[in-house]
Order: sequence, then C-alpha cells, then structure tokens
Amino acid sequence: MSFKCLMVRFPIHLILLSLTAAWLVPTLGLFVTSFRSPQDIFGSGWWTVFANLFDLDQFTFTNYMQVIAKEGLGRSFFNSLSISVPATLLSTFMAAMAAFGFAWMRFAGRKILFLLLIGLMVVPLQMTFIPILPIYRWLGLSGTFPGIWLAHAGYGLPLSTYLLYTSISRVPPDLLDSAAIDGASPMRIFCSIVIPISFPALASVFIFQFLWIWNDFLVALIYLGAAPKVAPVTLTVANLVTNRGQNWELLTAAAFVSMALPLLVFLSLQRHFVRGVIAGAMKG
Repeated sequence: MSFKCLMVRFPIHLILLSLTAAWLVPTLGLFVTSFRSPQDIFGSGWWTVFANLFDLDQFTFTNYMQVIAKEGLGRSFFNSLSISVPATLLSTFMAAMAAFGFAWMRFAGRKILFLLLIGLMVVPLQMTFIPILPIYRWLGLSGTFPGIWLAHAGYGLPLSTYLLYTSISRVPPDLLDSAAIDGASPMRIFCSIVIPISFPALASVFIFQFLWIWNDFLVALIYLGAAPKVAPVTLTVANLVTNRGQNWELLTAAAFVSMALPLLVFLSLQRHFVRGVIAGAMKG
C-alpha cells in the first residue's frame, strides 16, 4: 500500500478510532465502577484503578451479589430470557413466513396487503394499548408470558417482514420451481430452501428483535406489570433508580448485568448481521 493511500485513509481511521473510544470509554467506566466499593467510588475516579491495576483488594463482587440476590435482578434476568427468546423466535419465524408468502405466493390482494402491513410501522404502539388491553383481560393474557410474546411478535412483525422480504425475494426462482416439480410443499420449500439461504438476513432480524425486546420497558410494564415474579431487568433497574438512586455501585452493577447478554448476542452474531445487511443493500 502506497504512502499516499495511507495518508488518505489516516483521517478516516482516526475518526473511526475516536468514535470507538467515545463509545467504549463510558462502558469501561461502568464496568470498573461496578466492582468498586461505595467509599472508593466517592473517594476517587474509576480511572485511578489503573495506577495500581494488580491490587485486587480495590475490587469487590459485593455489588453483583447484592443486586442479583437481594434486589431480585437474578430472577428478573431469567424473566427477561423467558420473554426475549420465545418472543424473538416467534416474531422472526412469523415474519419469515409472511415475507415468503408475499414474495413467492400469488394470491388476490397480495400487494395491497403487503403495503397495509408495512404501513403499520408508522402507527405508534401507544395507540394500541387501550383497545388491546381489554381483549387481553378477557382472554386472561394480562400479566402472563404468552401475552407478552404475542404483543412483541405483533409489534415487530411489520419491520421484520419488510427486512426479510428483500432477502427472501432474491432466492433463485429455479430452486423453488425445481422443488415444487419434485413435489415439495410450500412449507417444505420454506424450511429446506428459503431459511438456509436467508440465514444471514434472519440473523440480522433476530438481533434487531432481541435487542429491542430485551431493552423494552413500556410494553413489558403495560402487558406484564411490575410484579417481581414476571418483571424483566428493565423494570428492576428502573426500580433501583427510583428507590436506590443514591447507591451508584448497585446501579452500575445492575446496568452491566442487563447489558451483558445483548452484547454477547450481538458479538456472536455480528458476522451474520453484517452479511444480512449487505445482502439487503445489494438488491437490484
């Protein structure tokens, strides 16, 4: 690579490194603070730990033990898992089937129905609470995990279908025609051909949905309530802010527990996420 090319790219690399540092430094400060005692937090800045990094006495697990065992964050973490994983899988699978139907199945009113579904993205979800809540109470779904699964699947369906439609519509039609000639049913074609080919796009939608559902506060509060037996981590952390706003060490530990799993999911599926986004951008 020539010197001229390096000089041209240097400002771009510098900007990217600066943006990365701007995002990582607060996260690093949150992580370090979560292992410090209240006396150390109020006595010095979090960056001072690096002056004597190998002094393990300045770190403690008390904050995590208290928020997980005493403040109920451990139970809330499993509640969030019980909400996010089934709701994300349900939403992604429903959106994939809808996108497959709109892309490859011919039926009357297909384009109008697709436009109506996509148009639902502009409807604020707050407008749906009043008409849906009486139905939930009548069906006995209020305050239950199946109820929140259906709510998240419904709210995420328009955007997920739109994102997957671009990828699924690019599946080579010869593959679908050959499978149909061999006697494969539409469901067999969908499961055996469409899903494997569209896996990067499915992974992208899965990440979007999982992050949104995991970080959701309003929908969980409306459809589940704040009872500890069903409250997700977002509600528990919000209660810590309200009730224990002065205890920084507990808030930092709770915040890092709540963000650890989304970070792990994103980093583990990052390769598929990038491939899915690029595949959707290259349609044409």
